[in-house]
Amino acid sequence: MRIKAKKVQSPLYKIVGQVKRFNPKNTVFSRRFWDPDFQRLIKAYYDSQMKHIASRDQGYSLEDYALMGGSWHLQSFEGGLISASGCRGDVGLYRWMEPTPPILARLTWPPPKGYPLSIKDPAEASRIVKEAALFYGASAVGICKLNRTWIYSHIYDPATGVNEPLEIPEDYKFAVVILVEMRYEYLKASPFVKAAAETGLAYSKMAFLASSLAQFIRSLGYKAIPCGNDTALSIPLAIDAGLGQLGRNGLLITPWFGPRVRIAKVFTDLPLKPDQPIDFGVTEFCDNCKRCAEACEAGAISSGEMADHGPTPSNNPGVLKWYIDPEKCYKFWSENGADCSTCIAVCPFSNPEGRAVEFIEAS
Repeated sequence: MRIKAKKVQSPLYKIVGQVKRFNPKNTVFSRRFWDPDFQRLIKAYYDSQMKHIASRDQGYSLEDYALMGGSWHLQSFEGGLISASGCRGDVGLYRWMEPTPPILARLTWPPPKGYPLSIKDPAEASRIVKEAALFYGASAVGICKLNRTWIYSHIYDPATGVNEPLEIPEDYKFAVVILVEMRYEYLKASPFVKAAAETGLAYSKMAFLASSLAQFIRSLGYKAIPCGNDTALSIPLAIDAGLGQLGRNGLLITPWFGPRVRIAKVFTDLPLKPDQPIDFGVTEFCDNCKRCAEACEAGAISSGEMADHGPTPSNNPGVLKWYIDPEKCYKFWSENGADCSTCIAVCPFSNPEGRAVEFIEAS
């Protein structure tokens, strides 16, 4: 597939109503902790796993689930499992303030207060930050101004039920958005567990990458907040940062990997040069393709026209797009005993064979 991506002046999403900051308590993952209908699905999810293992179902073996458990390990125990659900951030590797280890307290690293990075050119600072992100293992990285519409309205803590208003200090003006590629050969196994293991591995990589990049920026003398699915909506930030467009399946479609990515981000006060959004024809392609909608066993993807609102409280209205039904999606997960990546696997943009990407400067 040959892809020509044109840099454009503004993101290609259309705001047609009042877009409010989204409360993460309303994601389907958060609703598992307080909504009775979804609390029951947690038990159903694990019951499905036990039935699969006991029946020795192909694609759902104990070995497959062990692979998935290992892939999620870093995210679950060091990244803070609830951060992957879009709930509370500022936990584990996603801590907003990283203490200096005692062995480093005697050194001149991080630099003393008042001695930040000497480079004053935002373009050069952006180059340095991107180079660091790629060094740590990012598949792609982009930069945008932090649009505060995309910051969650609250921090929801499922352990306590507390849902506190969230405000990010105004001096955090930029977002560094990081993509983690998921491998096509594993996602093609969806909805079997091997595909879910690939998802877990990407989340564990996200926790490592975002925390490492945040600490890199702090070590330059600036502030940084690392985030996974928590704290803000990842997809619109990635679109703002020139990393892709929104697809019919409700996911970011990138020119390099299609929707085969997970997204992390780091907010910072380091002055950076934002990237331009891009257009490579995703909207027009998805309007005609509909392959993800046809393949979705849950019936969670619309095959119709774009709309300005979705069918559930877990959708955030006000943007003209194809809204998925996250309730149907998660209910299928609970029956499947694993998450599902079928809409990613069947997307023509996912297939890496013969891919060539060319960027065209904005006119």
